[in-house]
Amino acid sequence: MPQLRPIRSLLPSRSAGLSDTDAGHAAPRRPVEPTPAEETVVNSAVYRDGRKTATPATLSEALGSLPDSSSMAWIGMYRPNDAQLYAAAKQFDLHELAVEDAIVAHQRPKLERYGKTLFVVLRAARYCDETERVEFGELHVFCGPTFVLTVRHSESPDLSAVRRRMESNPDLLRLGPEAVLYAILDAVVDGYAPVVAGLQNDIDEIETEVFSGAPGVSRRIYELTREVIEFQRATRPLLGMLRGLSDGFEKYNTDEELQRYLRDVTDHATVVVERADGFRQLLGNILTVNATLVSQEQNEEMRNLTQASYAQNEEIKKVSAWAAILFAPTLIGTVYGMNFDHMPELHWAGGYPFALSLMMLTCAGLYTIFKRRGWL
Repeated sequence: MPQLRPIRSLLPSRSAGLSDTDAGHAAPRRPVEPTPAEETVVNSAVYRDGRKTATPATLSEALGSLPDSSSMAWIGMYRPNDAQLYAAAKQFDLHELAVEDAIVAHQRPKLERYGKTLFVVLRAARYCDETERVEFGELHVFCGPTFVLTVRHSESPDLSAVRRRMESNPDLLRLGPEAVLYAILDAVVDGYAPVVAGLQNDIDEIETEVFSGAPGVSRRIYELTREVIEFQRATRPLLGMLRGLSDGFEKYNTDEELQRYLRDVTDHATVVVERADGFRQLLGNILTVNATLVSQEQNEEMRNLTQASYAQNEEIKKVSAWAAILFAPTLIGTVYGMNFDHMPELHWAGGYPFALSLMMLTCAGLYTIFKRRGWL
């Protein structure tokens, strides 16, 4: 059991902006100025044999009110700052590296053991129907022999529901801090189910848009792919974490009931990870199909443009051919229409028929040439 450091402080009432999630019911016992750690504590309870025995006002009181090793304290903190988290770390004798990870936040899910204390990082996810986006939250869990300290950096997951569930099942709660840890894991994994359903619905809509030629679908595919990748980052490490817990069953004498509970969580997590992997592969295929359809549409447009250009060229050739045919007699007529006294064949009786014949022969020759070349 960690050494206790006395703190003469109280749990303050929650501020107006604080969520009801993981809300506590403890009431202050005496008007003493709170310490930084208690300012972010939203629930504090002591359990013995699966039953709540106290709602202590301070962290030191929570640890000091543990009657024996079969009891445990469950403390919930919400968005603590550096000083508040360090204050709590002193009370629970937490390892400084784990505390630094909890302060930095934005960690990938992981499981680490510092002596007898487990440090777990979880990424909760929530699907927003209004924006069709996935919101991610972060939860840190410190699980010791006689305590569970949860540090939430977001509204999700709803730990108050986990607490109510555990309090309604004393047989499970009396198994200690590990039972609480597995219940939190189960709540986080179960919270992925609506996200999977939401992503599946988005993918179905995208498939319809792709084959209907909707504009902007490529951007939506890209954005959804990014969300799926982020979802994979939140879920894939869970399998390694759960395997790590399973490997320690024999070493740490984990209760058989908890082993079954963990295997059930592992099964659910495996399904989620497989679905996420399938979504990413499917989106890649959809993007390829969309690129193919866009390319085909562009090729069709180019073909139509080429055909239109070809038809235009044919018309231009016809116009040019007739213009050349008409230009020849016009040139001859223009030459013989000039009024000069000393022009050849000007007074020749056959000059007029000769000019007309020359015009007709020139036109016929040009027509024959253009017709052979396919211009007419």
